[in-house]
Amino acid sequence: MATWKLIPSAMFGLPLLCVGVYGLWPLCATCTAEPGIESNRLLDHVRVLSSDEFEGRAPGTAGETKTVEYIIRQFKELRLEPGNPNGTYVQEVPMVGITGEARGFYRSGGKLTEFKLPQDCVLWSRRFVPEITVTDSEMVFVGYGVIAPEYDWDDFKGVDLRGKTMVVLVGDPPVPDPSDASKLDERVFKGREMTYYGRWTYKFEMAAQHGAAAALIVHETGPAGYPFVVVINSNTGELFELQAPDQNRGVAAVEGWITMDQAKTMLATAGHDYDSLKRAAVRRDFKPVALGIQAGFTVHNKLREVVSQNVVAKLPGSDARFRDEYVTYSAHWDHLGCDPKLSGDKVYHGARDNALGVAGLIELAREFAALKPRPKRSLLFMATTGEEQGLLGAKYYAEHPLYPIARTLANLNMDALNPWGRTRDVSVFGFGNSTLEDLLEIAADRQGRKVSADPEPEKGGFFRADHFEFAKVGVPALYFASGVDYVGKPAGYGLQKRDEFTANDYHKPSDVIKSDWDLSGAVEDLELLFEVGRAVANAEEWPQWKERSEFRAMRTAVLDPKR
Repeated sequence: MATWKLIPSAMFGLPLLCVGVYGLWPLCATCTAEPGIESNRLLDHVRVLSSDEFEGRAPGTAGETKTVEYIIRQFKELRLEPGNPNGTYVQEVPMVGITGEARGFYRSGGKLTEFKLPQDCVLWSRRFVPEITVTDSEMVFVGYGVIAPEYDWDDFKGVDLRGKTMVVLVGDPPVPDPSDASKLDERVFKGREMTYYGRWTYKFEMAAQHGAAAALIVHETGPAGYPFVVVINSNTGELFELQAPDQNRGVAAVEGWITMDQAKTMLATAGHDYDSLKRAAVRRDFKPVALGIQAGFTVHNKLREVVSQNVVAKLPGSDARFRDEYVTYSAHWDHLGCDPKLSGDKVYHGARDNALGVAGLIELAREFAALKPRPKRSLLFMATTGEEQGLLGAKYYAEHPLYPIARTLANLNMDALNPWGRTRDVSVFGFGNSTLEDLLEIAADRQGRKVSADPEPEKGGFFRADHFEFAKVGVPALYFASGVDYVGKPAGYGLQKRDEFTANDYHKPSDVIKSDWDLSGAVEDLELLFEVGRAVANAEEWPQWKERSEFRAMRTAVLDPKR
């Protein structure tokens, strides 16, 4: 594997060029002093963080303690300042750990059928209570469970779900194009691109808003973005929620996923055809269907309070005019921990997801710490907790920021960097959202690469990583990946590797360093993140959400009036 090094770019006022290993690279007076982003150093971090010793890096475990200590040690060695104004490198994130034992059944035509957990169904309760019981709960099919006024769409039509079990499809309603039934209508739910209405978290939010006692999402691999085994692995260990004064009683008492095959079987017992219901759900005139099936659930929870930690380091800006404005880099340090019930390897190592992202965060911090002169604005390097539990660490920071959101210019996020080599393209999740993409295009052009939209927008990548919590409070956010056009590889190689990872390694113990890893592509992507962050930190103008973005109004509402 080649060792790649980043040499700062000329595109922001450093005009000289030098010849690097792979061609022309800009040169500045301090290049020889900079350590460079090296693939070997990235790999060293990943080896440590994904090792058995770190126990899968679950919040509230010895693995968290070791992980946090490791990241802090790296930041201290780089002489970065503590990121918390209280003089520490951590922001405490109060959580509740929930270990549940669930049982579920349904009654149809006088026959009671027990759900086989977790093969057919995964159930849990996020309420902070030791026991939850739902009995004689009428099942109601609500299609895709969407209320979207901008599309004149309402799947609920005023239905009363109190005490009932909501059965809902994952994804957006796939409305066909009226002029070409083989395509989706781009004017409704953005066609192939998933909107937040399609995200599973939205489905549970709607269940809560409508007072449902329970909610079951029917799993399909395509719109979910992963196979059912990922649902099992992600939800059958200890779950975490942010502490809440109401003991989280605002959510549905029981939540879960059911396989499509089990849903078909269950519906058939009451004379319903799954495919027919699904076809009806893509129409505006769809109305909820009372299924004539009764459900029951019990969940026994073991609860514990946990104080987890975001790790935050700061590089103060060099310009007194801009020092109190911030550019944030983020990567989540947590993964799924250990599962003693597994046969064979019991550790969810999370090498790519997201030890590699944390390695990138540390190495970007190294680059900026060595830069002379420093950027004008301050930089925050944030390793977040609880991402695998629903972006909890990022959500907590967005709601309890250490530095004002109104003076936070951008969030640049790293999650599951590319371990398979260089690409000719860059794929942006949520393409077309912010002017950060314009800076990315400039930097990518310097590398001879093209910026494009995510080739799999139906998987909703924009809503599945920490940057989304920054976007929700108005901060322009950028999350991208290496594209799918790999240098020296045949057509289709990139999507093949993505699919293989999702099927074989995503949220499984097998997410370890592989013999075919080539981090040259990850290094190039980190170079792009470096250049974009430096541009934002030095520019007179702030990044902006673009006109089409749903986050634009929130940004306007929170902007610093002194600006």
